[in-house]
Amino acid sequence: MINIQKASLLDLLPSSLRNDPAMSTAATALDKQLQETTDMIRELNIFGRSGEWTNGETDELAVQYRPPYYDPGLPLEQKRLLVKTSIPFHRHKGTAGAVEDLIAILFGEGAVEEWWEYGGDPYHFRVVTNNADVTAARAQEFIDAVDAVKRISAVLDSVTISQSEGLPLYIGVFLHFGEQITI
Repeated sequence: MINIQKASLLDLLPSSLRNDPAMSTAATALDKQLQETTDMIRELNIFGRSGEWTNGETDELAVQYRPPYYDPGLPLEQKRLLVKTSIPFHRHKGTAGAVEDLIAILFGEGAVEEWWEYGGDPYHFRVVTNNADVTAARAQEFIDAVDAVKRISAVLDSVTISQSEGLPLYIGVFLHFGEQITI
């Protein structure tokens, strides 16, 4: 199989033309231009090279693709991921999955509980996360992020931070079965 990025035009010619000195010289002369064109085609795949985006490029692409929540002060990796997933976010905006995906990108783990799951009012929901970084200082950022992808009719009741710690708990049990005879 021929690798198209490294292919020579000479490799693609039939043997009758490959043996012609004029044709082989022309094919070799065109190889440089074809290689430059192939390299430019790689640059067209914007999302395929998202790991190479600079901070400025990411900010410019955010203006174009309008991710649901974007803050230029975020770390570069989070900004890249927000821009890269902006089109899928716009496709499923307004769903609990979109809220969970955005929370996962920005704050780590999180889950949405709909109103019928916890006995709340209709069209209400709450978010449960185990990320201790969702503190009072970042609360407004968290609420803005959730508001960016939730349904307009949905109301965020609360954000619950659950934290689980390992607790070494030891239980000892002694059980004895036997007979006792009193004389």
